[in-house]
Amino acid sequence: MYDPYAVGTSDRRAFWADAVADAILATDPDEPIVIKGGVSPSGVPHIGHFNEILRSYFVAEALRDRDREVRQVFTTDDKDPLRKIPRTLADLDWNVVDFGDDAVDSAAVGQNLGKPYTDIPDPFGCCDSYGAHFTELLLRAADLVDVPIEFVSNTDLYEAGEFEPVTRDLLSRADEARTLLGDYQDSVDEDYTPFTPQCAECGKLTGEVTSVDLDAGEVEYTCTDLEAGDRTIQGCGHEGTATLREGKLPWRFEWPGQWDILGVDFEPFGKDHAEGSWPSGEDVARNLLDIDPPVPMVYEWFTLDGEALSSSSGNIVTVAEVLELLEPEVFRYFFVKNPRKQRDFSVETLDQLVDEFDHFERVYFGDAEPRDETEAELVDRAYPMIVDSVPERQPVRIPYTFAAVLGMTDDLELRETMARREGHIPDDATPEQVHAALSRVEGARAWAERTDNEYNYRLAEDLPDVDLDEDTAAALSDLAEFVAETDDGEEIQGEIYEAAKRHDIEVSDFFAAGYRLFLDTDQGPRLGPFLAALDEAFVLDRLRRED
Repeated sequence: MYDPYAVGTSDRRAFWADAVADAILATDPDEPIVIKGGVSPSGVPHIGHFNEILRSYFVAEALRDRDREVRQVFTTDDKDPLRKIPRTLADLDWNVVDFGDDAVDSAAVGQNLGKPYTDIPDPFGCCDSYGAHFTELLLRAADLVDVPIEFVSNTDLYEAGEFEPVTRDLLSRADEARTLLGDYQDSVDEDYTPFTPQCAECGKLTGEVTSVDLDAGEVEYTCTDLEAGDRTIQGCGHEGTATLREGKLPWRFEWPGQWDILGVDFEPFGKDHAEGSWPSGEDVARNLLDIDPPVPMVYEWFTLDGEALSSSSGNIVTVAEVLELLEPEVFRYFFVKNPRKQRDFSVETLDQLVDEFDHFERVYFGDAEPRDETEAELVDRAYPMIVDSVPERQPVRIPYTFAAVLGMTDDLELRETMARREGHIPDDATPEQVHAALSRVEGARAWAERTDNEYNYRLAEDLPDVDLDEDTAAALSDLAEFVAETDDGEEIQGEIYEAAKRHDIEVSDFFAAGYRLFLDTDQGPRLGPFLAALDEAFVLDRLRRED
């Protein structure tokens, strides 16, 4: 019996993926070693779905480092019934819209509750079905972070008869299946049958099985109501016959059925499954299907800005959105962290995540000291998996918040000048390195705009029309002389206060005058460090009101 909370923990391994690889190899698996994840394509794929995609990828890479052949598959549970209307949907260009938006065929979704995702029309009209649409989005999201995954459709497996041997086996021992599942679900009664037929009349996955004929490979059913959370999806009352391919297994049997069909050796999953489906799945695998369950690993969910991620409620951020703000390697780095610790993905404090990654990278190239031996080992193992390929030279990284400052201007030459002035681009940087370093600016600019933080300002390219009194003009001239002698932002910040006092000006008014000169607004980021970051000639001309 596996403890899914213990797999991936090791005193000998700094990287949890290596510890998982140890546990997998201890089972002496055949090759290719099969690593699986899965999701029900119920709505917009969000970054939470990448717990399984990226964590599985790191385990796969750890195995490949040991010369093992690995097959990473991801089941899209698209035979599942649609149980509730999502609040948001997304087209294939990642435009997230409300369910009632004009771009969405709401009726195509709302009139098909209870039907499999692959039998519901695509609300955007571009794919074969609702399920195909959101599976395609998930595939595209995996491509965005360069994770090669083999997607497997549950609908295809049922239609091809892959599930039929498992279904037949369970139905032949329905009493045993009923008794076993009754230990985990109070709702299991004496009439429970481990198969849900699809009604031939209304297309819903409902059905009270009234008889089973295994010789014919059929069940008879009555289309009854489907309980979906706090709502009831009405059946049509039709009485009919379905083959073992015209329906699906309940989830607690379907999941171990996937392990059997695909020969799964390892699967990570969220703590909801660890406390629910995993114990019953392990029992079904061993005692009904006569197979070994895969090595499991629990990951903690993470939140988005403190709230639970949820496609149905609309509290999501997509991979495409995240990659508008930061580099793919930074996003991948987030999943290197211990999977058993709950974390918050905060767009507001994205700069802290980027700073963490930059430190991680500098440690790898020997440009920063690791915090301890564990971090040194983790960096050595995980960094090559995070980046597309390890560069020969250490990448030049502009600090994220400074990149946001550079985003205040569209002048590309000024951006480079400012970055060089602050020492963020070394003199020996190649043109390719400079280009790569400055590419961070657009993401940081988008972050400032999205969060409307202290960096969400635009540098006034031309001298604003500012009416200044003599004292303020004189104080600005003094400040210009000071800036000409130092490029220390904190010293400039202090001088702003001193110049205001010397000329008997309200400090707040003097700051406002500076903001109007540079940003054409009355407020902005801390003025001293901001001026220190700008090109000195530009700052002096602006303080002296010379266009």
